[in-house]
Amino acid sequence: MNEKARWWCGMLIALMMGLYLGLSLRAPDHQPAELQPEAAAVFAVQEAEIEDNLFAHPVETPAFSIEVLHAEPPEQKKVLIYHSHTYEAFQQLEDNRYQETEKWRTADREHNMIRVGEELTALLRALGLAVVHDTTAFEPPVLSTAYTRSLKMLEKRIADGETYDLYIDLHRDAYSASYGGSNTISAGGTDVAKLMLLIGKGEGVTGQGYDVKPDWETNLAIAQAITDELNQQAEGLCRDVHIKSGRFNQHVAPACVLVEAGNNLNTLQEVLSAMPYLADAIAEVLKATPTPLSP
Repeated sequence: MNEKARWWCGMLIALMMGLYLGLSLRAPDHQPAELQPEAAAVFAVQEAEIEDNLFAHPVETPAFSIEVLHAEPPEQKKVLIYHSHTYEAFQQLEDNRYQETEKWRTADREHNMIRVGEELTALLRALGLAVVHDTTAFEPPVLSTAYTRSLKMLEKRIADGETYDLYIDLHRDAYSASYGGSNTISAGGTDVAKLMLLIGKGEGVTGQGYDVKPDWETNLAIAQAITDELNQQAEGLCRDVHIKSGRFNQHVAPACVLVEAGNNLNTLQEVLSAMPYLADAIAEVLKATPTPLSP
């Protein structure tokens, strides 16, 4: 008999004893009451019957179970960062110079696009994204064929089963007088380099284009979303999306963008100061993007 049944049994027995003692058992001449033999016998019989009945029909408690539900964590978004033009560099400073391979370019990883990619990688990881940063130098031996070598890297990763929610070819732009205005914005009291996203339609210079063209409209939608998010954070931080006729290896998978981080007249520090904004914008856009986009 479980604890609950025993408690009720005890209560019933106590109640019956009270009834018998109060109603049936009275001592003569107002002397203290004593249990008479015949009454005690009756009480003993009825007590036994009550307990036998309780044991014969035990109180049943409803059976139940607790099911612990483990919610699946959201799938971690994956980003690949690489640099087709790895050696692109920024304005030289007297107290922080680098050795040039040619004008505005260096193999020094602390001053070229690899340094910028490292910054963006660390920030995105801190925001919970899985990031692969490919630091291969694709420019040597000839700058003009750098995209051919970065394409081979992308094709190998895809052949090996790697997929990403966003592919970023991270560059620096070349300054153009057509930009007009300041070359930086002030955000949080800091001079921050401007950004721009570039999307290729794959039409080529002849209009015929490549046999395999990018899904440029999907790429454009993502580039525009990142641009909008950046300008919500800091007005004027990101220029309008630039659409060009080239392919820029953006045909390998959905969600391929080229990011221009500052230009050659920006300092490296101004460009690094823009990376927290870019990381936040990318994280926000990917959070709202279905997974996976990649094949």
